[in-house]
Amino acid sequence: MLSFFKSSGPRVQPIAPAEAVARAAKGELTLIDVRDISELKSSGKAKGALHVPLAVLQTKLNPQMGELPKGLTTETAICLYCASGGRSGMAGDALLRMGFTQVYNLGGLGHWQAGGGAVERV
Repeated sequence: MLSFFKSSGPRVQPIAPAEAVARAAKGELTLIDVRDISELKSSGKAKGALHVPLAVLQTKLNPQMGELPKGLTTETAICLYCASGGRSGMAGDALLRMGFTQVYNLGGLGHWQAGGGAVERV
């Protein structure tokens, strides 16, 4: 009945921690940590994740603004995380607006660890 409130475009999808860990291990998705550098220094980051703070995401990952990081295209499956999921949700919405088509929100670093993902210190 209220279907007119729903967006017809792509949406940020949730992803289960174990699925994110398994797909990252297979190279099927790119992990991106959107937290500030101070957070990375205190808790580390998911092993192999790119670090693109939310504050600079619109310039660092915008295909219209220049070159994307190596191996990243708008068709790449991207899995975002932050401390709890709020900022990664905002980052996901921004990526969709920039033309990325496969965007997942893992939630927080703790979810990555709960799924069996390794953490590396920076």
